[in-house]
Amino acid sequence: MPSHRLGRINDLLRAELSTLISRELKDPRVGGLVSVTDVETTSDLRHARVFISVFGTADEQAATLTALRAASGFLRREIAHRIVLRHTPDLEFRLDSSIERGTHMMQLIREVSEADRPKPPPRRRTRSARADS
Repeated sequence: MPSHRLGRINDLLRAELSTLISRELKDPRVGGLVSVTDVETTSDLRHARVFISVFGTADEQAATLTALRAASGFLRREIAHRIVLRHTPDLEFRLDSSIERGTHMMQLIREVSEADRPKPPPRRRTRSARADS
């Protein structure tokens, strides 16, 4: 469990990185919808794991991750200008698949609930309905 201070730093890093990636990063490989879902900083503030979610194909996700890793120096330098910390952490980017897993779980739950739903009995045709056909 991170300390309150570390939690605030993680939240601040997440917000700043989100802004930097969406507004400042000009790499064409960072396409589609990219969101920073979480940041986990070590207690000595030397390293930060940045979890990102990329809406797109597996190739787009891989290209975005490669681009972010290549831009980590730029992003770290920008963070150092925006947030006053004793040490600006090294950034390690990782794909966060929790959104995809959650979507998949919701689909499975939907399928199971539809399968368990009782089916209504077949409608019987009345004589007046048969006469009209």
